[in-house]
Amino acid sequence: MFAVRGDRSGEFAAHAAHASAASAEGVVLPRPLRRVVRFVVSLCSGRIAIPAHTGKVSLVGFYSAIAVYGVVVGGHGPAVSQAITSFAGFAIEDVKVSGNEQTSEIDILQLLGLDGSTSLLGLDIAAARQSLTELPWVESAEVRKVYPSRVEVALRERKAYGIWQHGTELSLIEKSGSVIAPLRDNKFASLPLFVGRDAETAASEVEKEFARFPEVASRIKAYVRVAGRRWDIHLDNGVVVKLPEEGVSDALARLSRLDAEQQILSRDIAAVDLRLPDRTTVQLTPEAQERRLAAVEERRKALKKAGQNI
Repeated sequence: MFAVRGDRSGEFAAHAAHASAASAEGVVLPRPLRRVVRFVVSLCSGRIAIPAHTGKVSLVGFYSAIAVYGVVVGGHGPAVSQAITSFAGFAIEDVKVSGNEQTSEIDILQLLGLDGSTSLLGLDIAAARQSLTELPWVESAEVRKVYPSRVEVALRERKAYGIWQHGTELSLIEKSGSVIAPLRDNKFASLPLFVGRDAETAASEVEKEFARFPEVASRIKAYVRVAGRRWDIHLDNGVVVKLPEEGVSDALARLSRLDAEQQILSRDIAAVDLRLPDRTTVQLTPEAQERRLAAVEERRKALKKAGQNI
């Protein structure tokens, strides 16, 4: 755009002089307005030249402002920022994950929302950390940016302590009793099994009682919670040991002594009842019961026959 010059400059100057004369004769303009008037008069008279391409630059600025306004109002700011920064060389190209024994890397990448064009500058660390802690196995997570294109994820996973059976469902639990996730495979089959309502919260306490009696603990197949008050212990040979509500340690000491002296847990029995502190009740299996009745009957007959002979 060219400077405004030409034959009409004299006419503009005349008008300016007339305005100045009118101002001199009448109202005196304030100082800021006087500067504006002088600038307008100079511009119109051609004493101030307009730089070349000013119109084009103004037009580009106007349309740019409209575009920015549309992006902000439409809520496309994050997407545009991601695209620009990714194009500038900050796209995430490498993700290093550590500490994930049970958590899949695919699940981690999906939660972070990494699709190959995600910008490292646009990655929200706090939101990423919060999303990762919502995974079943993740106890805590740390996410770190390594510029220009790398993300490092360090996980601390929860530790499976046992298997809890509630109804027909099987779940992995922590030592505190918190449920981690449903049991999906046989990877954790060697963990102790706790069955029944409230069994998950009392699991660590009862297992601690058996720590002093490893010869019995090594044979346990399941810990069954009864009425939320006491435990029945199912052994690997099918024998059930009924523990009392209180005095579990004393009852286990009695059981351990009986097994050492009489191998009671290896006999053909169905259950050992330790609920009463002053007695131990042994329940035979149906087959053993039949054999016992037969033996008693034979003995009765033998005694009767011996009495008749006398």
